[in-house]
Amino acid sequence: MIFINLVGNVVSMNRTMPGCTIIPVLAYENVAKAIDWLCQNFGFRERWRAGNHRAQLMYEDAAIVLSEIPANNKHSSGAGPRHSIMVRVKDVNAHYDQAKRLNATIIQIPTDYPYGERQYTVIDIGGHIWTFSQSIADVAPEDWGGKSME
Repeated sequence: MIFINLVGNVVSMNRTMPGCTIIPVLAYENVAKAIDWLCQNFGFRERWRAGNHRAQLMYEDAAIVLSEIPANNKHSSGAGPRHSIMVRVKDVNAHYDQAKRLNATIIQIPTDYPYGERQYTVIDIGGHIWTFSQSIADVAPEDWGGKSME
């Protein structure tokens, strides 16, 4: 898959991101334990890990991201969202402009990240968090502090 970044340069698939379009982000109190459990029980394989707080797992051509439950959600009665959905789009700015024009609840404006993605985040009418992401550079996990497992 080929992408064109914000300054018109062609960017091939970002090594940090999988090729799939929709990526669930699941929160766990213990990410390492969740990795072991999901790999052993469901046949996932670990693609990369960032410390003890974030990892990406693959199953065939699909991916999930595991993240640590935010400190403000731990030991609570479920207040606040613990999971989210990430969707890869071709033009994050155009997508953001449409969401903003239609009065979506924006919680993070489009921002460039060191892992080669430009992303923005919204909350939908059901309180679910959605992050829309566009690859803007091909970056290995080691380049931003992660560790490849493949």
